Amino acid sequence: MTIIHRVNISSKAIAITFDDGPNPKYTPELLALFAEENGKATFFMIGEQIKANPELAAAVHEQGHEIGNHTYTHPYLTQIDPAQCLDELQRTDQLIQEITGKKPQTFRPPFFDYNDKVNNIVKSFNYSMIGATNMETRDWELPGVEHIINKTIDNIGNGSVLLFHDGYGDRSQTIEAISILLPKLAAEGYQFVTVSELLQLT
Repeated sequence: MTIIHRVNISSKAIAITFDDGPNPKYTPELLALFAEENGKATFFMIGEQIKANPELAAAVHEQGHEIGNHTYTHPYLTQIDPAQCLDELQRTDQLIQEITGKKPQTFRPPFFDYNDKVNNIVKSFNYSMIGATNMETRDWELPGVEHIINKTIDNIGNGSVLLFHDGYGDRSQTIEAISILLPKLAAEGYQFVTVSELLQLT
């Protein structure tokens, strides 16, 4: 099973994704920014965080964004046994279904840690496994707003999937970077679509 970092399309559409939420402070700020640009994002949510913030997860869905599975507790999936791995995906899958009324379509492994065992379990859910083109952005390390913007722009093109974080720790640099990137990219003609919408464009 291959991890999808970019989709081969001719149109200027990109999928901006956020991991580790929903977060009561940062997720609403992102929803407001995307509403301003009339864009959609994909939020790879952790089950524990959905459980803690169900109304927020519901707001993400109601505003037309996609919710993807990012496990229940964010473990290194290759370091736990298959039954635990299955449970991590199943519990979060169930929570997302309760909120959205439908099965999630996409999955991102925590730490991009996966192997054949993980692949086989992911396949059993019929998920697309999603990577990103802008790995060097490393926004979770708080490298500075300028770094986040520059490393993203360096790795953007038609069909790119971009990775940022809205959960765990201080995400103010990410929010600021997104507030600059969205109008800039929109002015360049990029459309902001969900990962599933991007996959359907091929």
